[in-house]
Amino acid sequence: MDLSSVFFIGNIMNLERIPNEEKLSLCRRYYLGGFAFLPFLWLVNVLWFFREAFLKPTYTEQLQIKSYVKKSALGLIVWVAVLTTWITIFQHFRAQWGEVGDYLSFTIPLGTA
Repeated sequence: MDLSSVFFIGNIMNLERIPNEEKLSLCRRYYLGGFAFLPFLWLVNVLWFFREAFLKPTYTEQLQIKSYVKKSALGLIVWVAVLTTWITIFQHFRAQWGEVGDYLSFTIPLGTA
């Protein structure tokens, strides 16, 4: 049994087989999906479409794809910065926030370290 057929290895996303109009539509959907608090879609968008946007020979839809890839990268960077800032602040001040910090915690660590 070929494992590639079981795990769909190599068949997940082959942008070479998709027409340029569908590439643009898919790239746009992933870009807009990132605004639904799903920044992972922006990461996927950047990884999947970077080559299409910046390394392939020029075609009609490429300028729009390039725009979506750049915006997705910017959105991802902003999300990572905000999330990292929040995690750092929360980890540092959770014990000082007392009851509020406890309510925001999924698990309540013992002690104040």
